Amino acid sequence: MGHHHHHHHGDPSEMGERRLWWAVGANMLLTAAQVVGGIISGSLSLIADALHNFSDAAALLIALVAIRIGKKPPDQFKTFGYKRAETIAALINLTTLIIIGLYLCYEAIMRFITPEPIVGWTVIIVAGIALVIDVFTALLTYSQSKHSMNIRAAFLHNVTDALASVGVIIAGTLILLYGWVWTDATMTLLIAGYVLYQGITEIPKAIHLLMEGTPEDINVGDVITKMEAVSGVQNVHHVHIWQLDEQRNALEAHVVVNKLSETHTVKLNLKATLYNEFKIMHSTLEFEEERCEEEVCTTLSI
Repeated sequence: MGHHHHHHHGDPSEMGERRLWWAVGANMLLTAAQVVGGIISGSLSLIADALHNFSDAAALLIALVAIRIGKKPPDQFKTFGYKRAETIAALINLTTLIIIGLYLCYEAIMRFITPEPIVGWTVIIVAGIALVIDVFTALLTYSQSKHSMNIRAAFLHNVTDALASVGVIIAGTLILLYGWVWTDATMTLLIAGYVLYQGITEIPKAIHLLMEGTPEDINVGDVITKMEAVSGVQNVHHVHIWQLDEQRNALEAHVVVNKLSETHTVKLNLKATLYNEFKIMHSTLEFEEERCEEEVCTTLSI
């Protein structure tokens, strides 16, 4: 999806995958460093950040696997191809994002109830390293995230991580300067709130596509109006519009024409209208002719 849309030297999709592998490696190293730092310093927000970073690496791996599956050509089992693997990956990653957000909320509330001592300097140093890697990873996936729900879900994991690192640095500084231990749990809550917001905002889009929903930028009424304006068309009904994947829209409809003999011309004009006006590139049209004799109407179809 997104990997077909950015242009660099060499094969764009290969470059996109290479970037994702770099991002996976960086996040795995960072996770290990943060877990050690979190245990040494006793910082919950640092361990929470490590958990989130691990989910980043997993999210990127899921995205990579989905891209590989999505490249498979259509076959007798999946006649439309495997592109929706990327939407399923997005759904998995967004669901884990929400679960992580809820877990962080729980941990932060528990930390408010029973505060624990935290070593501020360790927190700041490890979170500083984390911020650099988070920004690096986010930059690697940014261009692809604009065109792919799959990459966008993985990218969101990274962005929330970068913000989490900023939050951890602020909390560590306040603990060092003023001894405000409660800032650690407060920052964790704020990070969790942002994570939940992003997950809950994005997940309906993935579900909408998997539920065969009408593309958000297409109004069914407008499509029918444009189709009925085509010469030779009397009526359009039984209209279904859905997304095959993020780039391809499909339609099926019953079209009542004035004369069945004009079907071929009408069909070509309808398909051109659907593509030019609504970017619907896959349309299945059933043609009918209504004949009324002695107040009894019969529908003939081909």
